[in-house]
Amino acid sequence: MSVNGITNAASAYSTYAATSKPAASKAENTSAETTAQKAETSVAEANGVVYEPSAEATNGTATKKYKPDAELIAKLKADSDARTAQFKSLVEQLLTKQGKTFNTANDIWSILSSGDFTVDPATKAQAQADIAEDGYWGVKQTSQRILDFATALTGGDPDKIEEMRGAFQKGFDQAKEIWGGELPEISQKTYDAVMAGFDKMAEDAGIITEA
Repeated sequence: MSVNGITNAASAYSTYAATSKPAASKAENTSAETTAQKAETSVAEANGVVYEPSAEATNGTATKKYKPDAELIAKLKADSDARTAQFKSLVEQLLTKQGKTFNTANDIWSILSSGDFTVDPATKAQAQADIAEDGYWGVKQTSQRILDFATALTGGDPDKIEEMRGAFQKGFDQAKEIWGGELPEISQKTYDAVMAGFDKMAEDAGIITEA
């Protein structure tokens, strides 16, 4: 939950992209989905998963309570789960038809990152639409979902911004580990967009962050 680049792709991905152009959009789509899912999970874990209200914030004589937006959290999670299940099913069918064997989700990511598969025109077109500038797994929407998820979890508590930033960083690192190295360019751009979003939150809240 973009939910918001992530540096240049590592040599493994560069080799894959150069030798398997037809598969690039599907692999980037997978990377974007994996990054967002891991980031959202880590953001949730950082806030205790149970979505407990954060501590009260006092401004002069006024006391404000920051309460998680349970309705928005549920909506974002349901949407992400549905999209992830739909995408996973599509990939499983694609790989099964090509005689690929896998036992876990990590096996699927490993196959996709290797580029050892082909994509039919219809699937490729859908993947390209999904990771387009305004696509569901594109930089803009993915980074915004991640920022919205973080805000919903903390109730907008400015004291939680850096904690959420750290959680996103953790999720991103986990996504790289699952992918088996540096992620594709779209993930780097999503990372940059999310970090810029946290910077803007901190600036609006009058928080000075380390350079």
